[in-house]
Order: sequence, then C-alpha cells, then structure tokens
Amino acid sequence: MTVNLPGEKKLENRPSIEAKALRINLNEYIYGTFAEIGAGQEVVRHFFRAGSSSGTIAKTMSAYDKNFSDNIYGGENDKRYVTEARLNKMLDHEMELLENRLPRNQYPDKMFFTYANTVATIDFAKKFKGHGWMGIRFQTNPKEDYSEITLHVRFHQSEARLQQEVLGLIGVNLIYGAFYKNDEPKKLLRYLYDHIDNDAIEIDTINFSGPLFENVDNRLMSLQLVRNGMTDAVMFNPEGNNILPARELYKKNILALRGSFRPVTLVNIDMFEKALDAFIREPGVDEDKTVVIFEITLSNLRAQGEIDEKDFMDRAKLLCSLGHVVMISNFKEYYKLVDYLSQYTKNQLALSMGVNNFVEIFDEQYYQDLGGGILEAFGKMFYNNLKVYLYPMKDNNGNIINSTNLKLDPRMKDFYKFFKYNGKVVDIFDFEEDYLNIFSREILKQIKRGESNWQKNLPGGIADLIMKNQMFGITG
Repeated sequence: MTVNLPGEKKLENRPSIEAKALRINLNEYIYGTFAEIGAGQEVVRHFFRAGSSSGTIAKTMSAYDKNFSDNIYGGENDKRYVTEARLNKMLDHEMELLENRLPRNQYPDKMFFTYANTVATIDFAKKFKGHGWMGIRFQTNPKEDYSEITLHVRFHQSEARLQQEVLGLIGVNLIYGAFYKNDEPKKLLRYLYDHIDNDAIEIDTINFSGPLFENVDNRLMSLQLVRNGMTDAVMFNPEGNNILPARELYKKNILALRGSFRPVTLVNIDMFEKALDAFIREPGVDEDKTVVIFEITLSNLRAQGEIDEKDFMDRAKLLCSLGHVVMISNFKEYYKLVDYLSQYTKNQLALSMGVNNFVEIFDEQYYQDLGGGILEAFGKMFYNNLKVYLYPMKDNNGNIINSTNLKLDPRMKDFYKFFKYNGKVVDIFDFEEDYLNIFSREILKQIKRGESNWQKNLPGGIADLIMKNQMFGITG
C-alpha cells in the first residue's frame, strides 16, 4: 500500500528513481541533510536532478579528506572510516546540526531526516571490490522520535563508476522506502533493489530501530535478506541485532556448528563445548580471537515446506538466550560454508558435526553442479586450515560409531583415509554417552503430543522458554 504523508500533493505513480526523488521533493514537510563520503555525492544528485529540491535539502556535504572528516565527526580508534561506528557518528552529528540550526518553533511542521553514507569503491588494482555503510534517521511526524534504518553493502561490479551509480540508486530507494514503505518492512527490503541488477550489489546487514519499527525483529529481517537472494549469509548476536559478518569473522579462528536446533538440545551443547575445548587447544588458536557460530541453512528451514517464520524465530530466540551468535546461510553444502568463511580469515577453521552429517558429505550426488565433482568440493573445503571435530553416534545395536568404524561407499574409503590420516578429522572422545540417545525430532514430537518427559533433554531454562512462549506448536 502506498502511504501519502500529510500535506503531500498527488503525483502520478511512476516507480522510477526520478519519480521517487521527485515525490520526496514535492512533499513540503520532508526536510533534511545529506552527508556522503567516499564515492561522490551519488544519492543527493538524484534529488537535485529531479527538481524542486530546495524544499527538501537543507544541506549536503562530503568530507573526503581524513583530517576534515575527523575534525567534523571525531577520530576512529582503529583508523578505519568505512565502518558502522563512523556512520553512526555522521548521523548523530548531522542530526544535531539540523535541530540546532533549524529551531522547531520556526519549522513546526517539518519532518526532519538525515541521510549518510561512508563508502570505499573498488581499488585501482581491482583486488578490493569495495563496500559501504549507509543509513537514514527520520520521522514521519514532526512530534515523534526518530526511527532509523542502517545497512551494509558489498559491491560486485568491477568499475568504480558502476559502483557509484548503484550506490545512488539504492540510496534513493532507501530514503523513499523510509518515508513511504515503513509500515511494510519486508516490502521495503525488496524495493531497495528497484532498478538494480540483483548481482550488482549485496546487502549483508540491515537494522531497523525506533518507534516506527518497535515491532520489527531484526533477526527476521536477516532471514529475509537470505530468502530474497540479497546475500548468502547473515549473522546476529545474542541481543538479536544483525551484525556484519566481515567484522565478526575478520582474522578470527572460527568454529561452526550446523544444525536444525529445533529445539536446541543437550547433545548440541555437548557437541559445541567438547569441540570448542579441543579447538582452543590447537597450536596457534587463541581463545580470545575465536568465534563460535551456530548455523542454520535455508534448506533446513525449508525442510517442512515453506519457511515458517514463527518456527525460525523460536529457534533463533532459544539460541540467543544461551548467548550464541547465529548464522543463517544459503550454503547447503559444507564446502560452500568453508569457502565463505575463508574470505574473512586465514586462521584456523573448524566444523563440529555428527557422524551422520559427516558421512553425507562423502555422497557424490551433492557435487554434480561442480565440474570437478567431489574432488573439487573437498579441495575447497580442506585446502584451507580446516579440521572436523567428529561427534559419535550409536548404531541400532548400541555400538559407538566414530571416525574409525564409520561406513562409507567403498569408492570413498581411500579418499576418506587421506583426510583422516592427515589430521583433518578429529574424534571427540569425552562425550556424554547418555546424550547419544537425544534427537531433536523426537523431542519435537513429544512437545506436539503434549508429553512431559522431554524437558530433561534440553539445556537449563530452554524448556521454560518453550512453554512460556508456546514455541514449536505447544499450547496451553
């Protein structure tokens, strides 16, 4: 639904970038500033070109020189300028100036906004593709508190000019969406790509805040980014805020645990704790520079058909309550996950998985889309500094199955031995044997049947949360 703001003149519905900028300009109540660093003033130029911009733009600026920028916004401890911290300083500073220089008693009907971006486009050697932060702080009523949308983009084009152009387009889409699609955040996300090729730019982090978005859960917005094909992976912290994967993973040792976590069980936590204990004892692994990720794949979320957002939020909230960082990815195959993580670190990588999942990665059918098949996949997976911490299972006869007696296709045995005897596969021996009888799918059935003996198989406090919030279909 298109929202007409107070006092707005009717305008022909032309969903072009020019029409969006003009609609903003023709609304006599929208008034604010633009601050753009690093890629030209690509967003504001669309508003200048559309006409009637004098009623919208109070100021536009670009502090390219680092000393100028530091004197205006304050220095950064890490000496980096394309960061979320710098974006927030820009929004804070520009909004403070706007309010100080435009007293409310003189502008009682204006809906103030400030748009900012800090961007690095592709370098001359074309080794660094470029990325940037952008955001808008705004109001849709002069008397309301400010709401805010911030996001991080990664450029995929190979020319700076093309990156500047797409930055201008997505900036206009963001401003337009903030004022006219704020009541439909999911649609607002999709509209950010209006008039932009899907492979031109990637949005890997977005956060909504303020009174207009008080009912928006940013974890759900993360899911939408992956679901819409805007990025391959997103991450959020225990507080439920989306975090930038590059910042969280940069130069870190990484341990990833994949699962359905439907719900998270004692066996999941034992697998995590025992793998982490072994991981931090590896040579060169500093615990203070180690991050653990609980990963859920999109294919797992679709296992029951269409994605159930309530079901997803149930899993996410439980993992966050235990203090874990969560990743949602589009990586069905493990080698794609490892390849992704390797973009951000050359340090030690590790996967913790059960025997069942480990056996599956030796199934050749998963690699039919690769020219080199399973050899290419394992080359990508184990080329990097990767180890697999293998959690055992029980077979139907009660025998413990680990790396020494697992069953593989005969054609895979010699292939497997190469990785096994080169120390790439490490058994977890100090496991809790009683936990091997815990299966989340069985617990889920017990929950739905209204049984009462499943609570003991979950970490402390998880059963209470499930019952209190009526998760996974529980009632009463």
